[in-house]
Amino acid sequence: MLTGADIQALKAYVQAPGNHGQNQAESTVRLHVTHSNLKAEFMELRLDLHMTVEAVKAKLSTHCGTPAADMRLQLHAPGGGPAASLCENHRMLGFYSPQDGWVLHVQDTNPHSLSAHGWLEDTRKVVKYVMSDEDYARRENTYRSYKERRRQDDPEWTAEKELCMRRGLPYSAPAPKQDGGAAPGPEHQATEAAAIPLGSRCEVDPGAKRGVVRYVGKVAGLPAGWWVGVHFDEPVGKNDGSVKGTRYFECPASHGGLVRPDRVCVGDFPEIDAFAFSSDDEI
Repeated sequence: MLTGADIQALKAYVQAPGNHGQNQAESTVRLHVTHSNLKAEFMELRLDLHMTVEAVKAKLSTHCGTPAADMRLQLHAPGGGPAASLCENHRMLGFYSPQDGWVLHVQDTNPHSLSAHGWLEDTRKVVKYVMSDEDYARRENTYRSYKERRRQDDPEWTAEKELCMRRGLPYSAPAPKQDGGAAPGPEHQATEAAAIPLGSRCEVDPGAKRGVVRYVGKVAGLPAGWWVGVHFDEPVGKNDGSVKGTRYFECPASHGGLVRPDRVCVGDFPEIDAFAFSSDDEI
């Protein structure tokens, strides 16, 4: 069991000056890593000065994806000072006298590297699976098929109404929106839009369609004012995040929609599980 003196000694050790509140071995150096093909900012790496250049390359390969055999390393001081080429694999890192905060640059020498041209960072280059509307319609355990079955029994069914019934809460249908009136101005629903954070889970009325907020702003080609781009959980949308040739966010076809902010409710809205509504007398 630690005594009070032991605890105080441990506390003093952890909070000792240097290395941002953490002790650092004398043989350890903290280096920033950059890469010739990657835009990502790597975390500051701790490397032991007794490591060989070959061992350093092996460790770096796990962070950037470039094989050690395809690496050329350069070490330089911050601000673009003179660079030292780490070209002898048998040399220890300490031979080059690096200091904390220096930059270790990884040059990928393979012209066919997977990291070239953004293939490891740009998700737009990844071929995404897109289910056709016909294939989705043939599936049974989907929100669309569940909704169709429910509306055969109740033409005014909504997920919100079902949830209220399950929880024994009163339900009142939302009042229909009135058309007409003056045309919306450029700041139409700006206040409502300001309360909708990007990345939030949401539910869109009518139909209680759920998804994630991917865009908040104005949309060229649509009526003036603010709009919210939603990536729906299921293919119940009208686009893929683009409108009239302009892309506002990324999502599969039929999973995107742009709606007015007053139709969007953000909160804890997990993906709807069709089985959560199944009753005991249904199979």
